[in-house]
Amino acid sequence: MIVAVPMFLQAVDTSILGTALQSIAVSLNVEILRLNFAITAYLLSLALFLPASGWLTDRFGTRRVFCSAIAIFSLASALCGAATSITQIVLFRILQGLGGAMMVPVGRLILLRSIPPGQLVMAMLWFTVPGTIGRVLGPLLGGFIVTLASWRWIFLLNIPFGVLGILLALKFVPDSKSEKKERFDIAGFVLVAIGLSGMVCGLETIGRNLVPWNATVLIMGMGIVASICYWIYGRNRTGVIIPLGIFRYKAFSIANLGGVPLRIVVGAAPVFVPLLLQVGVGFTPVQSGLATAWLSIGAFAIRPIMRRAISKFGFKLLMIAATVLSGAAFAVFGLFSRGMSIYLMYVVLFVAGIANSSGMVAMNTVGFCGIPKAILSKATALSTMMQQTTMSFGVALCALCLSVTAQIHGHSAENLTTRDFQIAFFLVGALSLLSVVAFIRLPADEGSELR
Repeated sequence: MIVAVPMFLQAVDTSILGTALQSIAVSLNVEILRLNFAITAYLLSLALFLPASGWLTDRFGTRRVFCSAIAIFSLASALCGAATSITQIVLFRILQGLGGAMMVPVGRLILLRSIPPGQLVMAMLWFTVPGTIGRVLGPLLGGFIVTLASWRWIFLLNIPFGVLGILLALKFVPDSKSEKKERFDIAGFVLVAIGLSGMVCGLETIGRNLVPWNATVLIMGMGIVASICYWIYGRNRTGVIIPLGIFRYKAFSIANLGGVPLRIVVGAAPVFVPLLLQVGVGFTPVQSGLATAWLSIGAFAIRPIMRRAISKFGFKLLMIAATVLSGAAFAVFGLFSRGMSIYLMYVVLFVAGIANSSGMVAMNTVGFCGIPKAILSKATALSTMMQQTTMSFGVALCALCLSVTAQIHGHSAENLTTRDFQIAFFLVGALSLLSVVAFIRLPADEGSELR
């Protein structure tokens, strides 16, 4: 539970910001979709620095890296709370992502190294409980804060929790280092950084009139070229920042590559559902926070029976069912309107929370089946990196769809309507069903030793 404190911090930070976007946009006098950069910058920063987390942990020890990461995250949160422009928020969110990149994989690595396979499902469930609580509290806190006080407090709230996490870690978390000292792969790190940032930033600027179209093509082209170069550079090497040989393990490959479309939906929901409820349906920040909390209530409600469900149905069937439900629920979000029963909205959000949580827990557990302990730290870093990158893709893709649909309907992104959300949510929800194609390839008995 102590090493899961960062999950709570990140969950609160992401979900609370989605509820407060409109208030921040009014305060800073910027277009609301431009604030998407604040979310994407954090997620992208996470993805960029995550590859280094495995090497840092092996080199300097779990406890030192863990505590330093929480300290950086908390400091950056304080700076975000003092920011006076969107540029400052984006820069401080990048610093915050640097801290966040080292928190979660270290905690997960401690679990994977110390928990017997037969208890790993329950350990992963408990590991995600603080994150689920954070996602419940985030929208509620965000709604009350922007209504009763300033949006700046949404960042300042992280500080006391960060201090508590550091004190508990110093007292209870054991310190461990790898006996094998490897050189840091600078060339690989640079290629991965350029590849990820180029593709995400390119996706961010398509159709948004933020930069000339040829600049967008150049940015995305650089990202694609750098990614190809890293694949050529690292496919037959073992000492690289991200050993591509990990993808030869079938369960890891299916859970992480095949799960990309599903994670896009899971990443976009906490950000754009509150935006839909406030801008499209007309909810106040408190009302949208109460409604969005049902996503997390559903995620929390499935916890007591999750182990039994995995034991009875297996990882494969559970992942397929969760994907279908998640995609369908995300598409239905677009049908939310001023005339719809609020209780019906709660039911849809509750079911979506159950589906999202079931899929994520199953993927995050079965993906590590058969991974040798020698490469477990890098596998953990790679898996977490792919999750965060996919979520940044989800936020950017949903924002792109909203921007394009607004232009099709003949108005700017500053005046979003319910119709804009309908098309965007349907497209992104349908995209998630591609994960079913990948999950079908998973052997029916995969992960049996964990059940």
